[in-house]
Amino acid sequence: MLDLNFVRENLERVRAALEKRGMPTEVLDDFTQADGIRRQAIAESDQLNSERNKASREIGALMKEGKREDAKDRREQVTLLKESIATRDRERDAAEARMRQLLSTLPNIPHESVPVGKDEAANVEIRRWGAKPEFDFEPKDHVDLGTKLGILDLERASKIASARFAILNGAGARLERALINFMLELHTSEHGYRETLPPFIVNAASLFGTGQLPKFEEDLFKLEDERNLYLIPTAEVPVTNYHRDEILDAAELPMKWTAYTPCFRSEAGSYGRDTRGVIRQHQFEKVELVKYALPENSYEELEALTRDAERVLQLLGIHYRVVALSTGDLGFGAAKTYDIEVWLPSQKTFREISSCSNYEEFQARRAQIRFRRAGRAKPEYVHTLNGSGLAIGRTWIAVLENYQQRDGSIVIPEALLPYMNGLEKIEASVL
Repeated sequence: MLDLNFVRENLERVRAALEKRGMPTEVLDDFTQADGIRRQAIAESDQLNSERNKASREIGALMKEGKREDAKDRREQVTLLKESIATRDRERDAAEARMRQLLSTLPNIPHESVPVGKDEAANVEIRRWGAKPEFDFEPKDHVDLGTKLGILDLERASKIASARFAILNGAGARLERALINFMLELHTSEHGYRETLPPFIVNAASLFGTGQLPKFEEDLFKLEDERNLYLIPTAEVPVTNYHRDEILDAAELPMKWTAYTPCFRSEAGSYGRDTRGVIRQHQFEKVELVKYALPENSYEELEALTRDAERVLQLLGIHYRVVALSTGDLGFGAAKTYDIEVWLPSQKTFREISSCSNYEEFQARRAQIRFRRAGRAKPEYVHTLNGSGLAIGRTWIAVLENYQQRDGSIVIPEALLPYMNGLEKIEASVL
């Protein structure tokens, strides 16, 4: 969330940021109107308080002079002044509440290095790694491969749940588990992240902290009971909120966490997109990377986090590229985002497999996560960062499609062999 005083004092800068994001700016007019009501209420309350204080002094003087009737009249005036002050204070509080509600709907301000554009067409490619695989046959997609091998069952998943769910069987399930273990081991042993296993259900305060609520509630799965709980859309939510309402020691920063979780998204508004296979599911798995950083170091930490996520694909030997998202494609709370896009042979294109973002103090302000420097009394907001390291389902797809053979079998990448219990190739006969 943006700082109230910052928005008030930098209204045109915020308006320009909204325009760069392609978002309407009328909310700032509402904010300005509420701010005007607040300022007027404060000014009138201050004036009435001054009159009340003056009247109170006059009452004391009248009492000393024995003019009790005159003092009584002044007391009645003071009572009316108090009632007027209380009314102005209620008006002030209502205006402030309205301003904060409006602030909760405002996205973050893009970093100056973010490309300006209205949508993903304005994204800028930063780098590529590896080469496209070469096939002497027409490569199949993951659905045909997985179904024929007996490791992917979409039909029965739909019967059990609904569309956009999947069942992985046999070597397919083993490959999924191998990817999870491989990523966690890499990030903890080589990249210095601390592993955590958080709750998969969170409260509304946690979702407000990371920015999913109130704006994106329709994308969430909510439990229908009085506890007001939700299934997590990503491990970013519980891990970022781990230190909600806390003041950290600056010497502890950066903090680096990694977590495996299933993720649950209703994908509201996305129907008709990526309906084939397991690219866009209601339930999927991720290994997430989360950092708490000092403000002056957070963009260095973003570069490092992105490299950590890239390392997964490098070790798997899968072609990918990194793109900087434009202002029109940037997520609600992010100040800057790099997408890592993996090559899918069946589609002959790159598909997003990780988004690595710096939220600066946007989430920390909502979640009240602060730190204190040595010798300084005033706490500051941390900068929070996160990224998938990686999305497991899409990595599973990438392995199948990039390592497929003419006969439909799948060669296991060397980096995953220690996690596959001796299985080097997935074939129809392997259950």
